[in-house]
Amino acid sequence: MQTRIQKWGNSLGLRIPRSFAAQAEVEEGSTVDLTVENGRLLVRPLRRRTYALSELLKKVNRRNLHREVSTGGPVGRESW
Repeated sequence: MQTRIQKWGNSLGLRIPRSFAAQAEVEEGSTVDLTVENGRLLVRPLRRRTYALSELLKKVNRRNLHREVSTGGPVGRESW
């Protein structure tokens, strides 16, 4: 598909057709990574990783489990 780059304030803007946005899973407000590689403009959606506590805890084992770390005594009005 061909489209035009248009002036948008002091910058240039590119409109993304709805069908392309749906395929790339982007919408208004989505964050993208914009780069130039070998003279080509690349726009890649950034995906925020989601974590589940159960999945993270499965990765804890004897080798990566650390002991309690002392951060010192109370400094302000903390109640212990």
